[in-house]
Amino acid sequence: MTPDTIIPILFRLIHLVAGVIWIGLLYYFYLVQTPFMKESNAFTRKDVVLKLLPRALFWFRWSAVVTLLAGMGLMVGGHFRNLAIMIGATLGLIMFLNVWIIIWPSQKAIIRITTETLATQTPLPPEVNQYTRRVLWASRINFWLSFPMLLFMGASSHFPQS
Repeated sequence: MTPDTIIPILFRLIHLVAGVIWIGLLYYFYLVQTPFMKESNAFTRKDVVLKLLPRALFWFRWSAVVTLLAGMGLMVGGHFRNLAIMIGATLGLIMFLNVWIIIWPSQKAIIRITTETLATQTPLPPEVNQYTRRVLWASRINFWLSFPMLLFMGASSHFPQS
């Protein structure tokens, strides 16, 4: 094995592992945590927001960064050159931007508001709902984009090369 083969293999491994973490957490948030939060009482929701959510969001957003950077490294290295991978990469980029531009800032606001209301022993203000809706819509978009993204990226070697 030479550096010409080892480096792309390492980038693929990093891209795959980080992508599994990122998409796995996306599915957890969308399929498990969101319905759970709707069914939970206010005390449980605050506990989840203050203790579980920051940890999960750390891995969620940084695995998105690592996935994107490793994928870009593969593309710059010339290891992906077909339309299918470009479509998958574009969908992944949209998902990445949703994470960093919509989901993370909104979740930070939710965590901040929850911390403040816990400290002051007051109920959550109605403004938290606007952030929750943003997170839900961006997560829903990412959830549905993940399927064609995975199809195009995973099956790109099976499509005709262009």
